[in-house]
Amino acid sequence: MSDDTQTQLNWPDFATTRNGWESSTERTNIIRTLGGADMLSLLALLVAWMSTLLFLSGESNWAIVVMFGGFICDKLDGYWARRQESSSKFGRQIDSFIDVFVYLLPGALLFHLELSSNWVFSTIVGFSILAFGGLRLVRHNTEGFELTDNVSYYHGTTVVHTNMVVVLNYVLMSYVGFWNTWFAAVTILLSCPFMISEYRAPKTIGAHVLLTGITAFVATLCLALEFSLWVPCACVNHARTNCKFPVLANTLYVRSKYLCGIFNHFYTN
Repeated sequence: MSDDTQTQLNWPDFATTRNGWESSTERTNIIRTLGGADMLSLLALLVAWMSTLLFLSGESNWAIVVMFGGFICDKLDGYWARRQESSSKFGRQIDSFIDVFVYLLPGALLFHLELSSNWVFSTIVGFSILAFGGLRLVRHNTEGFELTDNVSYYHGTTVVHTNMVVVLNYVLMSYVGFWNTWFAAVTILLSCPFMISEYRAPKTIGAHVLLTGITAFVATLCLALEFSLWVPCACVNHARTNCKFPVLANTLYVRSKYLCGIFNHFYTN
């Protein structure tokens, strides 16, 4: 086959491949290649692993708070790369690899451990989070960002969005009595395909500020659940019996009953 024909068909040159893969004489020294942004990515991985251990230990509220620490590290690595003008394809691949453990795996674990009522739900929802999220990260590695009118856009929603859908479902099931596994599973399953959709998610300062606000609010609610500092009236007694600080819990129980009584009085009148 002539070189021109091979070029037109876009076939690989098997004379320069090995076992069907393109070969290269260049090799990457990982240690020397890692920069400051990559170190922050690895720090995000460490925090994500700590969050995973907390999930598996039954400390879901603390796991979510620690997971948000991984979010911060993940956002800082991009900021550092832009500031140092050290962005690279290699760094983007590291970032996408670590995103699996910072966003996707904790989201699947949170659903399985706190939201799912049986293994069928866990299998379907967990697989959807990991599969669609993984495909989304692979596509992002290939395409990068879309730039329109000096604004960067993600192709599809991000793994951060999907993670937040899972976390918000956890908050709803903790604070809203009628919210259950079915609602959580449906909303999460509906959100997953958007990661590989044609939707353009803007990467703007406003979007990051909004995400930061939601994260801080959710973290506060999780800590309130952990210490039983504030819970809806219907959950007051449950929180008192399961709180790790009985004296504080009993005090809050009395105060909460009083406040709930006032609220119900004004609501009914």
